[in-house]
Amino acid sequence: MKFLVMIYSDDSLLNALPPGEFDSMMRDCFVHADALRAEGCLLDSMQLESPVQAKSLRMRDNTMSVIDGPFAEAKEYLGGFNLIEAANMDEALRIARTFPWSRTGRIEVRPVRDIDAVRQRVGA
Repeated sequence: MKFLVMIYSDDSLLNALPPGEFDSMMRDCFVHADALRAEGCLLDSMQLESPVQAKSLRMRDNTMSVIDGPFAEAKEYLGGFNLIEAANMDEALRIARTFPWSRTGRIEVRPVRDIDAVRQRVGA
C-alpha cells in the first residue's frame, strides 16, 4: 500500500532551533531517506518552496481567479512530502516516526487511493 507522508512546518519552531540544528536534521534525513529507498520503502520525496511563492486557482460562477500566496492562513504549512510503501497504516506510522519533523510542525500520514481502481470504476 502507498501512503503519503506530508511534512507540515511551523516557522516559529524552525527558527527557534539552535544554529546548525536544521542542517544537521536535513543531513540525517537524507541519509535516512537513502536507506529507506534502498529498502524499497521510500518511493519519492520532495521539498516545497515557501507558501508565499504559491498560487491558488479558484473557479466560481465560470470565472477563474488566481490568488497569490497560500490559499488559507495557517501557522503550519506543507513543506514537503514522502511517498512510501508500507503493508498497512501501522507500518506507515512506524516509518513516519523516524523523520524528525514532528518537532518543528507535524507529520500527516494518509493512504493513497488506488487511482487505477477509480479509473476502472468510472470507465475512463
